[in-house]
Amino acid sequence: MRDVQYWASLVHELCAMSHEAGWVEFKHNNAEPQEIGEYISALANACALEGKAHVYLLWGVEDVTHALLGTSFDPFSKRVGNEELESWLLRQLSPKLGFQFMPMDVDGKKLVLLQIDCATRHPVQFAGSEFIRVGSYKKRLKDFPEKERALWRALDATSF
Repeated sequence: MRDVQYWASLVHELCAMSHEAGWVEFKHNNAEPQEIGEYISALANACALEGKAHVYLLWGVEDVTHALLGTSFDPFSKRVGNEELESWLLRQLSPKLGFQFMPMDVDGKKLVLLQIDCATRHPVQFAGSEFIRVGSYKKRLKDFPEKERALWRALDATSF
Protein backbone atom coordinates (compact mmCIF):
# COMPACT_ATOMS: atom_id res chain seq x y z
CA MET A 1 0.00 0.00 0.00
CA ARG A 2 1.37 3.38 -0.99
CA ASP A 3 1.44 6.27 1.45
CA VAL A 4 -0.40 9.58 1.36
CA GLN A 5 2.67 11.47 0.13
CA TYR A 6 2.95 9.19 -2.93
CA TRP A 7 -0.67 9.88 -3.95
CA ALA A 8 -0.35 13.65 -3.34
CA SER A 9 2.81 13.67 -5.46
CA LEU A 10 1.00 11.76 -8.22
CA VAL A 11 -1.88 14.27 -8.14
CA HIS A 12 0.58 17.17 -8.51
CA GLU A 13 2.31 15.35 -11.38
CA LEU A 14 -1.00 14.74 -13.18
CA CYS A 15 -2.13 18.34 -12.68
CA ALA A 16 1.19 19.64 -14.04
CA MET A 17 0.47 18.05 -17.42
CA SER A 18 -0.22 20.58 -20.16
CA HIS A 19 -3.41 18.76 -21.22
CA GLU A 20 -5.41 15.62 -20.54
CA ALA A 21 -3.92 12.50 -22.08
CA GLY A 22 -5.46 9.18 -23.06
CA TRP A 23 -4.61 7.87 -19.62
CA VAL A 24 -5.91 10.63 -17.35
CA GLU A 25 -9.27 12.41 -17.04
CA PHE A 26 -10.09 15.35 -14.76
CA LYS A 27 -13.53 16.03 -13.31
CA HIS A 28 -14.80 18.60 -10.84
CA ASN A 29 -17.98 17.06 -9.43
CA ASN A 30 -19.45 15.00 -12.29
CA ALA A 31 -20.23 11.71 -10.55
CA GLU A 32 -22.94 10.19 -12.77
CA PRO A 33 -22.49 6.39 -12.43
CA GLN A 34 -23.03 5.55 -16.12
CA GLU A 35 -20.45 8.17 -17.09
CA ILE A 36 -17.93 6.80 -14.57
CA GLY A 37 -18.37 3.28 -15.94
CA GLU A 38 -17.89 4.45 -19.51
CA TYR A 39 -14.72 6.28 -18.48
CA ILE A 40 -13.39 3.16 -16.74
CA SER A 41 -13.83 1.26 -20.03
CA ALA A 42 -12.32 4.05 -22.15
CA LEU A 43 -9.36 4.63 -19.87
CA ALA A 44 -8.59 0.92 -19.35
CA ASN A 45 -8.61 0.38 -23.12
CA ALA A 46 -6.48 3.48 -23.73
CA CYS A 47 -4.11 2.17 -21.08
CA ALA A 48 -3.43 -0.92 -23.20
CA LEU A 49 -2.87 1.22 -26.30
CA GLU A 50 -0.45 3.53 -24.50
CA GLY A 51 1.46 0.81 -22.64
CA LYS A 52 0.70 2.16 -19.18
CA ALA A 53 0.21 0.03 -16.06
CA HIS A 54 -2.62 2.21 -14.69
CA VAL A 55 -4.81 5.11 -15.74
CA TYR A 56 -6.50 7.74 -13.60
CA LEU A 57 -9.77 9.60 -13.20
CA LEU A 58 -9.36 12.50 -10.79
CA TRP A 59 -12.23 14.46 -9.22
CA GLY A 60 -11.77 17.92 -7.75
CA VAL A 61 -9.69 19.35 -10.60
CA GLU A 62 -10.69 21.98 -13.16
CA ASP A 63 -10.68 20.39 -16.61
CA VAL A 64 -8.80 23.09 -18.56
CA THR A 65 -6.42 24.69 -16.05
CA HIS A 66 -5.94 21.59 -13.84
CA ALA A 67 -6.36 23.79 -10.77
CA LEU A 68 -7.30 21.96 -7.58
CA LEU A 69 -10.88 22.94 -6.73
CA GLY A 70 -12.00 20.16 -4.43
CA THR A 71 -15.03 17.93 -4.92
CA SER A 72 -18.20 16.92 -3.13
CA PHE A 73 -18.11 13.45 -4.79
CA ASP A 74 -17.92 10.61 -2.26
CA PRO A 75 -17.66 7.25 -4.05
CA PHE A 76 -18.31 5.31 -0.84
CA SER A 77 -21.67 6.92 -0.11
CA LYS A 78 -22.83 6.98 -3.75
CA ARG A 79 -25.46 4.36 -4.59
CA VAL A 80 -27.14 3.16 -7.76
CA GLY A 81 -30.56 2.00 -6.64
CA ASN A 82 -29.82 -0.05 -3.52
CA GLU A 83 -26.32 -1.03 -4.67
CA GLU A 84 -23.02 0.58 -3.71
CA LEU A 85 -21.38 2.40 -6.64
CA GLU A 86 -18.24 0.26 -6.65
CA SER A 87 -20.22 -2.99 -6.69
CA TRP A 88 -22.54 -1.69 -9.43
CA LEU A 89 -19.60 -0.62 -11.59
CA LEU A 90 -17.83 -3.95 -11.16
CA ARG A 91 -20.98 -5.85 -12.11
CA GLN A 92 -21.28 -3.83 -15.35
CA LEU A 93 -17.66 -4.35 -16.45
CA SER A 94 -16.57 -7.19 -18.71
CA PRO A 95 -14.02 -8.57 -18.38
CA LYS A 96 -13.60 -7.63 -14.75
CA LEU A 97 -10.62 -5.46 -13.93
CA GLY A 98 -9.18 -3.81 -10.87
CA PHE A 99 -9.93 -0.25 -9.89
CA GLN A 100 -9.67 1.63 -6.62
CA PHE A 101 -11.23 4.86 -5.36
CA MET A 102 -8.89 6.89 -3.12
CA PRO A 103 -10.34 9.95 -1.37
CA MET A 104 -7.60 12.32 -0.21
CA ASP A 105 -6.82 15.85 0.87
CA VAL A 106 -4.21 17.65 -1.22
CA ASP A 107 -3.29 21.26 -0.51
CA GLY A 108 -6.41 21.56 1.67
CA LYS A 109 -8.74 20.36 -1.11
CA LYS A 110 -10.83 17.18 -1.00
CA LEU A 111 -10.05 15.08 -4.09
CA VAL A 112 -10.93 11.57 -5.24
CA LEU A 113 -8.49 9.59 -7.36
CA LEU A 114 -9.70 6.51 -9.22
CA GLN A 115 -6.83 4.25 -10.25
CA ILE A 116 -7.81 1.81 -13.01
CA ASP A 117 -5.87 -1.24 -14.15
CA CYS A 118 -5.00 -1.74 -17.79
CA ALA A 119 -7.16 -3.87 -20.10
CA THR A 120 -5.69 -7.32 -20.78
CA ARG A 121 -6.66 -9.98 -23.34
CA HIS A 122 -9.95 -8.24 -24.35
CA PRO A 123 -11.20 -4.66 -24.63
CA VAL A 124 -13.08 -3.65 -21.49
CA GLN A 125 -16.83 -3.20 -21.92
CA PHE A 126 -19.17 -1.28 -19.69
CA ALA A 127 -22.85 -2.24 -19.86
CA GLY A 128 -22.17 -4.15 -23.08
CA SER A 129 -20.30 -1.37 -24.92
CA GLU A 130 -16.59 -0.77 -25.38
CA PHE A 131 -15.21 2.76 -25.09
CA ILE A 132 -11.91 4.42 -25.99
CA ARG A 133 -10.24 7.78 -25.57
CA VAL A 134 -9.90 9.87 -28.72
CA GLY A 135 -7.83 12.86 -27.67
CA SER A 136 -9.44 13.98 -24.42
CA TYR A 137 -12.87 12.61 -25.38
CA LYS A 138 -14.60 9.34 -24.54
CA LYS A 139 -16.04 7.62 -27.62
CA ARG A 140 -17.55 4.25 -28.54
CA LEU A 141 -14.76 1.97 -29.75
CA LYS A 142 -16.88 0.56 -32.61
CA ASP A 143 -16.96 4.06 -34.18
CA PHE A 144 -13.14 4.04 -34.50
CA PRO A 145 -12.14 0.82 -36.32
CA GLU A 146 -8.50 1.90 -36.64
CA LYS A 147 -8.27 2.31 -32.84
CA GLU A 148 -10.06 -1.02 -32.35
CA ARG A 149 -7.51 -2.78 -34.60
CA ALA A 150 -4.62 -1.09 -32.77
CA LEU A 151 -6.11 -2.05 -29.41
CA TRP A 152 -6.46 -5.72 -30.42
CA ARG A 153 -2.82 -5.69 -31.64
CA ALA A 154 -1.70 -4.22 -28.31
CA LEU A 155 -3.76 -6.76 -26.33
CA ASP A 156 -2.45 -9.68 -28.43
CA ALA A 157 1.13 -8.53 -27.79
CA THR A 158 0.61 -8.37 -24.01
CA SER A 159 2.30 -11.21 -22.15
CA PHE A 160 0.49 -12.88 -19.27
